[in-house]
Amino acid sequence: MNLIKLLEINMTKTTIEPMTLNIEVPAFPGGKWPINPTLITSENAVVLVDTGTPGSYNLIATEIERRGLSIDQLTTIILTHQDIDHVGNLAKLLESNSNIEVFSHELDRPYIEGNRPLIKGLPAPLDVQFSEGYVAPTAPFIKRTLADGEELDIAGGLIIIHTPGHTDGHISLYHPTSKTLIVGDAMIIRGPELQGPNPMQTPDLDKAYQSLTKIAAFDIKRVICYHGGMYESETLNEEIAQIAATGLAK
Repeated sequence: MNLIKLLEINMTKTTIEPMTLNIEVPAFPGGKWPINPTLITSENAVVLVDTGTPGSYNLIATEIERRGLSIDQLTTIILTHQDIDHVGNLAKLLESNSNIEVFSHELDRPYIEGNRPLIKGLPAPLDVQFSEGYVAPTAPFIKRTLADGEELDIAGGLIIIHTPGHTDGHISLYHPTSKTLIVGDAMIIRGPELQGPNPMQTPDLDKAYQSLTKIAAFDIKRVICYHGGMYESETLNEEIAQIAATGLAK
């Protein structure tokens, strides 16, 4: 099954699609590091969820253009959290389109806006490669902070789930119509396997697995992970609940 399959919801003319950015990392096998921002398009919005690493503007622009759109048409950027591979390209996107509204959770806002240093870097060699090129946009620029349980008037309804652990202000996004969960770094996909968060990059693992218990209460058929792309299953709720239970038992 194609993990980057386009999700088309005819009733609301909505698409939810993980894009794949193959970031050049010479030290990695094959020299590439794939990451997966999500593009949501509907009648009233064009939304980018997370923005890639510093220097990935052209990759994002190309992926958006492949879908018949442009950076100029972006209405909203939703940031799942503050990590540099999620916010690293934000300044360039806002420079290109100053009309984009940026949303995040309140707890990660001061880090995203540059009022506090990011709480963690990437592991070597990624940290050296990307940290030196990172510039935060001029604050304040976050239009709206998002709260747990809030429903956005985007794509027929997009529910905010506060999923702390990876960072305090980490959020996930649930689209009830398509039963799709955009999970940021709260989960990852390695090979064919859906897993919990990366332990090396998650300061509070207990809280992160508690967040997965919370997620498992939603009716989910598709998960989009920033690291891994899309995972689909008819038993996703049970699988996520089991991952959470196993993680909390350690």
